[in-house]
Amino acid sequence: MTKVSLEGQVAVVTGAARGVGELLARKLSARGAKVALVGLEPDALKEVSDRLHGESGFWHADVTDHEAMAQVAAEVKERFGKVDIVVANAGVANGGPFVESDPVAWRRVIEVNLIGSAVTARAFLPVLMESRGYLLQIASLAAITPAPMMTAYCASKSGVEAYAHSLRAEVGHKGVRVGVGYLSWTDTDMVRGADQDEVMRELRQRLPWPSNKTYPLGPAVDRIVAGIERRSSHVYAQWWLRGMQGVRGYLPGIIGAVGQREMRRFEPRLKGVSTGLVGAGGAADEQRQQGISP
Repeated sequence: MTKVSLEGQVAVVTGAARGVGELLARKLSARGAKVALVGLEPDALKEVSDRLHGESGFWHADVTDHEAMAQVAAEVKERFGKVDIVVANAGVANGGPFVESDPVAWRRVIEVNLIGSAVTARAFLPVLMESRGYLLQIASLAAITPAPMMTAYCASKSGVEAYAHSLRAEVGHKGVRVGVGYLSWTDTDMVRGADQDEVMRELRQRLPWPSNKTYPLGPAVDRIVAGIERRSSHVYAQWWLRGMQGVRGYLPGIIGAVGQREMRRFEPRLKGVSTGLVGAGGAADEQRQQGISP
């Protein structure tokens, strides 16, 4: 597929204060894009913006707030004159047994990852239609395969995958391309936060290769940037994820059988598993819910 130069393009990245979003903003900027950063941590966003190569700006907003995101879209358009690329990257995660899970944290994962992605698209699609631009929805290996102790995250990422595929069919004739980005376990604050729980870390280590590894952030983001340049429908941050598509129909049955065995093994230790939002991004979101300034 033909590559599109990012020079002079305007890219919006949500969840840009850290991790995938931060590095993606830096790599897009290095290729000549003007970047609008969106997230919950204004101080961190400002630091990222100040380090970018070219023109940039940052907006403090909750992606689940439609009025706020509509205002962000209007201000980004006013600031830069257009929007060519939107990367719906903002996301949070929690873990632990569903029955003992924190219902507020469980719901929040769905709200941020699924509803927030849809709110982002709703706000920016009008300007993307003007530019005949590209929307990249960040999903996960969790969209391809279920995993015990990750019910909210898997549900949210399966949801955004299905929603983005549906949206692609709706807006393609208006010149907007829609892609879905898949990442396995990548070295971010979210993954490191999840690994702080001993049971969750051991469960992940018992996954079959290559899904039991933590992958470096840089090469993963390089693959995402390449997908953006090609306006790809599917973007795989790790090489082997593409192959998972061919076997995904078998995975629920396999995980259902193997997962029962693993859960029986870990049953005595499950009571101590943390069920709140994980990582620095999760902490920032919980502060927002409590009305604490980041």
